[in-house]
Amino acid sequence: MFGARCLLRALRSCSSAPCPRHKPSAKLSVRDALGAQNASGERVKVQGWIRSVRSQKEVLFLHVNDGSSLESLQVVADSSFDSRELAFGSSVEVQGQLVKSLSKRQNVELKAEKIEVVGNCDAKAFPFKYKERHPLEYLRQYPHLRCRTNVQGSILRVRSEATAAIHSFFKPSSKIKVPEENFFNVPVFLTVSGQLHLEVMSGAFTQVFTFGPTFRAENSQSRRHLAEFYMVEAEISFLESLQDLMQVMEGLFKTTTMTVLSNCPEDVELCHKFIAPGQKDRLEHMLKNNFLIISYTEAMEILKQASQNFTFTPEWGADLHTEHEKYLVKHCGDIPVFVINYPLALKPFYMRDNEDSPQHTVAAVDLLVPGVGELFGGSLREERYHFLEQRLARSGLTEAYQWYLDLRRFGSVPHGGFGMGFERYLQCILGIDNIKDVIPFPRFTHSCLL
Repeated sequence: MFGARCLLRALRSCSSAPCPRHKPSAKLSVRDALGAQNASGERVKVQGWIRSVRSQKEVLFLHVNDGSSLESLQVVADSSFDSRELAFGSSVEVQGQLVKSLSKRQNVELKAEKIEVVGNCDAKAFPFKYKERHPLEYLRQYPHLRCRTNVQGSILRVRSEATAAIHSFFKPSSKIKVPEENFFNVPVFLTVSGQLHLEVMSGAFTQVFTFGPTFRAENSQSRRHLAEFYMVEAEISFLESLQDLMQVMEGLFKTTTMTVLSNCPEDVELCHKFIAPGQKDRLEHMLKNNFLIISYTEAMEILKQASQNFTFTPEWGADLHTEHEKYLVKHCGDIPVFVINYPLALKPFYMRDNEDSPQHTVAAVDLLVPGVGELFGGSLREERYHFLEQRLARSGLTEAYQWYLDLRRFGSVPHGGFGMGFERYLQCILGIDNIKDVIPFPRFTHSCLL
C-alpha cells in the first residue's frame, strides 16, 4: 500500500501541475528499457501489446511486451486512464518516465503520462487467454496469432539468434554466402538442396555456404517432416578427410548452441522448464563431450545385437531408420554420434568412393543427436573425373550432368560438405517434440494454412 500511495502522489503531481514543455520522448524497446542501468526519470516511449492489466483503487498496472524479450515492462498509471480500452492483447503506445521500481519483481518501470490505444483487442474473442498455458497443439490451429504467446515468442527469438550465430560462425573464415535465385525463364523445380550449386562456387572460393528454404514432397504428416524447411549447407575445398569435415560440423553445432544459451537464456529456460523438463542437463551433456564416431558397419553390428525389436530389421546394405538412429544415440550414452562410410549403393553419385571392396563404401557421414536422430548429412565429394564419369554413366545421367563433370576437368580439388536441417537443430536444443512448432508457418502434406 505504501508503494502504491507513493506512485499515486507522483502520478497526480504530474497530471495536476502545469506541464513544462518536454523534449521528445526517446523510443525504447522493452528489452532496452528493462536493461536501463540508471533509470532516473528520463522520458521514453514504448510501443507494444498488453500482456496483463491489473486495476487497483487508485493505480493501474499494465505489462507491455513488444517481442524483444520474454519479460514484459510494467507500466504504472493513474486510475483516471480509461481501463476499459486497455485490454489484454490491445496494442498501445506509452509515454512517460522510466524510473526505478519500488517492487522487487523488476528493476525498472514506466510511470505513464500518456497511453494511446493503437489497436483494440476483443479479449473475449481472442483465442488465447491471460494466464492460461495453452498446449502447443492448440496454438498450431492459429498460425496467424500464435507468435504472440510467450512460448512461441521464445522459440522464434531462439530461432533468430541461432540464425545470426550460424552466419557469424561462417563469417570469420571469409566464407562466401551463395544467394538464392528467384526468377527464371526456363522450367525449374523447387530445390531440395543447394549442394551442387555450392560445388560450383567452391571451384573459385575455398569455403562457401548457403542458408535458406528447402522443399521436399514428403508425403508425411509426422512430427519429423515438413514440405518446406530451412537448411544450412556448406562446401569446403581442399578438404581431404572426413575427420576435418566432422570437426566443422561439431564446431557449428556447439558454437551456435553456446551463442544461443548466452544471448537467449530466459527463452531457452522457458522451453526447458515447461516443454521439455530435463533437456537442460541433456544439452549440457552434449556440449561438454566430444562427439563419437562409429562406422556404418559398426552401427549395424550394434543394432543386430540389440535386445530391442525394431520395425525395420537392421541388415548391412539397408538404410538406417529413425528408430535405429535413436537407439544408436542411446547406446552411445546420449552423446551425438557420427556414423561414417555408408554402402555405395545407398548414397548419391557425387559421394567419394572409398575403394574398399568387397564392402564398397563411400566417404559419407551422418550426425545423429538425442531426441531427433539424423541432424547433419555430408560427405567427401568425388573429385576424380573418371570415377564420377562411370557413376553417372551407370545412372544414365551423363548428359544432364555434363556441367558437373566439367568441374572435374578444370582445376578439380578434393572437397566436401554437409547440410544441417535448421528446424531439427532447434528441436534438438530446445527439446521440442514436433517440428511444426519451431517454424513460423508449418507447411506439410495437405496443410498450407498460411
